[in-house]
Amino acid sequence: MATFIGYNTQQAYKKFTLVDQQLVIRDLLNAFNIKQGELPGRPQYGSPIWAMIFEQMTPDVQQNIRQSCIDIIKQDPRLSLQTINVFPFDNGMLMEIEVQFLPNTDVELLQVFFDGNTGVAGQV
Repeated sequence: MATFIGYNTQQAYKKFTLVDQQLVIRDLLNAFNIKQGELPGRPQYGSPIWAMIFEQMTPDVQQNIRQSCIDIIKQDPRLSLQTINVFPFDNGMLMEIEVQFLPNTDVELLQVFFDGNTGVAGQV
């Protein structure tokens, strides 16, 4: 039986229900896709990563991106962050995020591409 049940209409045609890990991943991608300041009434919510997409990847910028990712993942009690790697990639940025899904011990490596052309973060 599913621990988490939710709904998703993105890239879904007939089946809108998501459960467990699929739901957690979709919620994480939604959090990455909301640019900081876009959510009405909550100006501090969202991802500041979009403002750093085209910056030169200095160690300071990479650390700021990692910290932003850590802050976003900390907001979800269903996830425990293991590792983060950041790579500049083809008009955007690729993040490899290893997370553990709680309350079980499943660990998954998520590759999230922040596309600077379309302004969308999606799983590779």
